[in-house]
Formats: sequence, structure tokens, C-alpha cells
Amino acid sequence: MLHKLFSSFAGRPKPFSKLLFLVCIFALSSFSADAQKNISDTFRVEGVCVSCKNRIEKAMKMKGIKTAVWEVSTKMLAVNFNPDIIKPNEIYAKLAEVGHDNAFAKATDAAYEALPECCLYKDPANEGHFLKEGIPETTSDMVSGVVMSEDNKGNFTPLAGATILWAGQSKGSFADAHGVFSIPRVKTGSRLIISFSGYQSDSLEVKEPGQLQVILAANGQLKDIKITAKSRTTYINTMGAFRSVMINSKDLLKAACCNLSESFETNPSVDVSYADAVTGSKQIQLLGLSGNYTLLTVENLPGPRGLATSLGLNSIAGPWIESIQLSKGTGSVVNGFESIAGQINVELKKPENSEKLYVNGYINQEGKTDVNVNIAQPIGKRWSTGLLIHDDFLTNKIDQNKDGFRDLPTGNLFSAINRWHYNDDKGLMIQFGAKALIDNKVGGEINFDKRDKSAPVYGLGIDISRYEGFAKIGYVFPGKKYKSIGLQLSAFNHNQNSFFGLKKYDAVQSNIYSNLIYQSIIGNSNHKFRTGISFVADKYNETFEIKNYKRYEIVPGAFFEYTYDVSDQLSIVAGIREDHNSLYGWFTTPRLNARYEPIKGTVVRVSAGRGQRTANIFAENMGVLVSAREVNLLSTQKGKAYGLNPEVSWNKGISVDQKMKLFTRDAMLSLDYYRNDFQNQIVVDLENPREINFYNLAGKSYSNSFQAEFNFIPVRKLDVRVAYRLFDVKSTYGNELLSKPFTARNRAFANFGYELQGWKFDYTVNYVGEKRIPSTSANPVKYQIPGTSPSYMTMNAQVSKSLLKNKNLEVYVGGENLTNYFQKDVIIAADAPFGNFFDASMIWGPITGRMIYAGFRFKIR
Repeated sequence: MLHKLFSSFAGRPKPFSKLLFLVCIFALSSFSADAQKNISDTFRVEGVCVSCKNRIEKAMKMKGIKTAVWEVSTKMLAVNFNPDIIKPNEIYAKLAEVGHDNAFAKATDAAYEALPECCLYKDPANEGHFLKEGIPETTSDMVSGVVMSEDNKGNFTPLAGATILWAGQSKGSFADAHGVFSIPRVKTGSRLIISFSGYQSDSLEVKEPGQLQVILAANGQLKDIKITAKSRTTYINTMGAFRSVMINSKDLLKAACCNLSESFETNPSVDVSYADAVTGSKQIQLLGLSGNYTLLTVENLPGPRGLATSLGLNSIAGPWIESIQLSKGTGSVVNGFESIAGQINVELKKPENSEKLYVNGYINQEGKTDVNVNIAQPIGKRWSTGLLIHDDFLTNKIDQNKDGFRDLPTGNLFSAINRWHYNDDKGLMIQFGAKALIDNKVGGEINFDKRDKSAPVYGLGIDISRYEGFAKIGYVFPGKKYKSIGLQLSAFNHNQNSFFGLKKYDAVQSNIYSNLIYQSIIGNSNHKFRTGISFVADKYNETFEIKNYKRYEIVPGAFFEYTYDVSDQLSIVAGIREDHNSLYGWFTTPRLNARYEPIKGTVVRVSAGRGQRTANIFAENMGVLVSAREVNLLSTQKGKAYGLNPEVSWNKGISVDQKMKLFTRDAMLSLDYYRNDFQNQIVVDLENPREINFYNLAGKSYSNSFQAEFNFIPVRKLDVRVAYRLFDVKSTYGNELLSKPFTARNRAFANFGYELQGWKFDYTVNYVGEKRIPSTSANPVKYQIPGTSPSYMTMNAQVSKSLLKNKNLEVYVGGENLTNYFQKDVIIAADAPFGNFFDASMIWGPITGRMIYAGFRFKIR
């Protein structure tokens, strides 16, 4: 196989030189020599946010200083400089000159007061500001605050030097001259001890990251504790050129969230709907495009892709998820070339910082039951391991619309992950693990028995087994936190045996993935780069009905990405990839992202770039196979996947995020617009009700997506999120430019969340406008349906309550589709499933009505 790969390089000197050039950049950049003998120093510099970081590092752009990196979370500045050119006292004085106290020099009052309001580090309200901004991600495990004393007259004085430590720990933190402290969370407990000379030591229970205000009364007793800031459940990252929506585990608790497909119920950017009326598979839509065009990754490793596209969302359990990062439009070239509509990256719970035990149970009125168990265990000081287990099953045959077919398939899905983590505290980190998935489903008519296929009863069966291994190795160079190298590895085997009535579809996919990434700076931290090489290999063996489709697809590549932080206001990221596909040859992937903040609180981003993917037409459109349609491939080019060319799209986007104050509280208005223009798009043509035709686009195909979202807090502890989306998605079917079927032009969304004394109330409303339905005019009148669906609304709600002394137990009850609105005639010709007009793929709305559920969550920290 390798000799074929290398032989394919011959005769392509120009593209190959591009790849060789990028590889050389990668290899040579790590061996850059220091022309001078520098020394390193690390000391504390006061500051609170990323704006402080940019100002401090910009001030260090002095002759003689090679690098300077300041960490927001630790407030430590690492400087590498030549003492023959610049003296330490000059460094300290320069920092004080721009307003930042440090261990050796203090800023003047005038310099400090000239700082922006968000950077006033002596103001207790700003301590922990980096938590509220959501940057960097690693600070989510920090607890910050201020310790003060109150005299008999009600006056407050900061307690400089107060000791703060976790119960059972020998090392802690000290309050600085302003009474401000910051301490990392620990896995062994949640009780924080505060002590100060002349006062009686006391403790408090801390359940979540945030900012604490601790007041010691005149009599020496702990008088009051106030959490004045806490991390938001969902927020937009306003720093950096890439625009990401960060969804943490608390937002996922607003709904039952049994699996990843249900994790977006309280997020307006992603739509999730059933693909058909029989298989139970769900599909996501981003920017009005199907989930096939969204790069789905798990901790930046390939997630459900290829054969797992249709049913893969069900395999990632909601209780496993620590956070989700959602990016629209072009992403980083480091993550590959397949992103077209955007990227969804799922971060799973880590063994090094998760609860020791987490148990979740769920059951709904239909009898569907979910059980999840997460276990995390430290092994010594450097190792930790975790086990994530998910099991769901449904045995009841539900038929709400009385058409004789099960609304959802019965069966069982079991999945598990065992992962290990190693950290030597010297820069080396290793993660590795294994995953397993067994999914068995039976659907079709109520009285279908999988063991007796000879009966004239329509049924379907899907049996999936998937096994995966993964590893991530990273090394951060000591004393040079800006420089690191990492290797990502994964491999899986996915096996599916399935039938849909008389149609049979069996498939096997084997995949190997590797990505080597090196990152560093050029001169100073204003010039950063990432470069590396990647390798992806897929082996497919599919059989649909009696025809076999095999292919080997091997894609080696190299990439380079440069980040230029011009100032606090402007940041630019330019990236390029060069890859070689064994089926389609060389292709280049350029991408550009930029951030501009013309005035404080107003962030404008623009992006543009190219994406390319190879479609898996059967796996991605299994819902259409549940019909009597004849499947036609209208291209027979040899040596290509299904005889078709790869899909290519150019994405352009612009967004504006505006921070403001409303009702004296933080609020944000976000607007974004993205456009995709396709080349060689695989058209899934359903315009003839007797056929499904696959062919490459011959004409125009584009998508326009506009979204307006507003987040605000009208009253204390009430979070409100409202959004409106407008889609214009069209493609050429035959010779006619038509709106994409089953895509609503107008959508609206509202979510309300309220907390009160351990109670949480969440309520979500969705409005879905009209959708175009492919024509059925060629059918007999009784099997025809309207060409446009009605608009409709759905409502979800959940109430949860924390119990027990340490609030380790949470019980919840909720309801989905409370309006009980669902598509009544989900199957055309349900009375004749083996006839010429049977079709269960024409789904435009919910296929089940109101559903009530209940469950519990129990954890031991």
C-alpha cells in the first residue's frame, strides 16, 4: 500500500513541493537557534483579564527581550532576556509604567487609573474577571475571591496575608495586599478553610468555580459569604479570531440530555430532527445544512463520521459530556479540511478532575430507560483513570398515530469508554483509552418479529458494533510555556448489518488517524504559529442490495497556521493546508479568520475559507432507504467514491457580538451571517416520488444563514436567551433551482432559566416555519401530501431539585413537546409497505407527541 502511495507522488513536483515546503517549515522551526545567551525569570505581575495579558506582553516588546508570556490564571510573567542588553530593573519599571504592579515596582496612581475599567485589578469586583470572560478554558477549576474584615462601624478592610486552603491539604494560597486570592479546586473535597491571625478559623462549602466575597466579623467569626460571580452555562468566546459558542455541563442539565443529539435543545444555533419515521436516527442542521457538513470531533479527534454519521449522535451519552465548543464557518486548518458549515467539538469528562462517582438514571412515559455511570480514580500522584458507561433500552412498541408502525425502534444501545491520564508535572502529558459500542435496533410494523422474516410484515433491523482506540501525547517545554508539541492518534472499526424491508445494507469501515502539531512563537507572543503533518486512511466495504462498493481513501497532508495579534483590538489567523487524496489527487485548503474590537465591548469577526469532503451516500441518507424508491447513482466515474466527485464549498462569514448593560446587569447581542457556495455538491434528489437520485451538482447551490441572538438577565437569577434565524438554502435539482426540502426559512427560539434555593426551572420554546416538501403529485391522490408543511411550535420544560446536605443528589422531572404537536401521517402508504408508493422519509415535524420523563443525578466528589 505504501509503495502505491509514494508512487502517486511522482509526476506532481509542483504540488509535492508545497507539501515538502510545509514539512520543512515544521521540521526546521523547532531547531531555531538562539543567537545570544539569554536568561529566564518568572515573577508576579498584577492583572485580571486577557486585555491585561495583551498590554503586559506588548510592553515587553523591548530590545533585549526575546519572549514574554503572562498567564491570566497564575498572574506570573515568564521573561526570556539578554542581561547584557536590558537590566531586570528596566523590565520591572516598564511594567509599572503601563499600570501593572509587580513584585519589584509599583505603578503610579495615574498609570493605574488610566487602565480600562475591566483591568482595575485592585477592584475586588474585577478579580476573577478571566472566569467571566471564559478565557482561558483551564481556569474553570479555579476559585477566586476577596477576604475582608468588618469592624463595629460597618467598615471593611482587606485582610492581606489571610490563609486559604482546602480541608485535608497542606498547601494553599494567601490573600494579597488587596485581600484577593485564587486557589485551584481539588478532587478530594469542597470545604475551603479561611484563617487569619487574630480571627477564629472557619470554613465554607464551595460547590462551583466562581468569585467569593468572604467577610470576617469584628468578633472573629466568619460572618458572610457571597458568590458575586460564577461561570455562565453558555457564552460566546469574545477573545481570539475564532468565534466559538461554549456550552458547559450545566447547560446540558437544563434538559434530560440522554445523548449528544439532545444536547442542543437549549441552544438556538443547532437544529435536531428525526431523519425518518422508522429508524429513530436523528440529524443535526447547522447554517441550514445537514450534519454531514459539520465537522464533529471528540476532544479534537474524529467523532462519528463516515458510516456513523446517521446514528453516531446517539452513541455519545449526555452525562459523559463536560463541555461543547460550537464554531460556525471555517475553522482551523489544524483540525483538517472537512469542515464546511462549522465544527462541533465535544469535551468528555476527564479522570483527573471529574467526580469519583456519577450516576444518572432516566425513564420516560414510553418506557425508554437510560443508565449512566461515570467513575474516576487517581492512581498515585501522576496517573488517573476513568470509566464511562452508558446503557439505554426501549422494549415497548409505541404507536401514537395509530398507523401500525412503531414510532421508535425497540432495542438496546450499550457504549463505554475507559481512559487513562498521565502528567509528570514537568511538561509531559499522556492520554489514551478505548471505546466500545454495541447497538441493536428493530423497527417497522408493530407485529414484526425479527426472528421470522418470512411473514409478509414490514420490518427493519440495524446491528452495529464499533471499537476504537485513541491516544494524545503532549509536551510543553519547561520555561517556555508558549512552545509545545503534540501527537493525536486514533483508530476504529465500524461494522453495520441492516435491512429495510426487502432492502439490505451491510457496511464495514476501518479508519486510522494521526495529527502531529508543533506550536511556538516568532520573536514574541504577538506572532504565534502552529504547524504539522496529518494522515487519514479509510477503508470502506459496503453492500447495498446486491451491489458492492469498495474504496481505500488515503489522505496525507501538512498545514501551517500563523496568528498575528496586532494589538488588543486586532487579531488575524491565516492558515493553509496541502493534502493528497488517493482518489482525487492534490488539493489546497486556505482559511482566514480575523477579530476586530473597534470599541470596548464590540467584537467584529470575519472568516473565509474552503472545505472539502467525500460523501458517504448510503450511510448519510439511511432515512431515505425506508421507502419503495429506486436508488440511482447517475455517475459512473471509475476510481471515485460511488463514481462521484468530492464536495467542495467556500464559506464566508461575519459576526458582531455587542456587550451591554441592561437592568444594571450584563447582556449581549450577537448577530452573524454566513454564506456557503458549493461546487460538485452531491445532490440528493427526491423530486420524483418513485426515485432517489444521487449526482454531482450541475448548476448553483448555496446557503445563506442569518442569526440574531440576545442574552440578558431581567431579574436576579433569571437567564433569558432569545434568537431568530433566517435561512435561504437552495440547490439545483435537475435544471431547476429549488429550496432545500425540509429546511424552514424562519425559526425562532426562547429559553428561560431560573434558580432558587436548590430549585432550577427551565423552559424552552421553538417556532419552526414552513418547509418545502418534495413533490408527490405523481402518486395516486390518496398517497399525495401538500408541497409545504405548516409552521408549528414546540415547548420543553424541566424542574430539578438538589437534595442531601452536600447537594450530591439531584432529581428532575420534565416534558418534551408539551404542545403535543406531531406529524400525523408520517408514512405515505403505511397500509401497503411493500407497494410502489411506500415512503417513511418525508418527515417535516415531530414524529411523537407529548413525552414526560423523570430521573436523578447522584455524585460523589
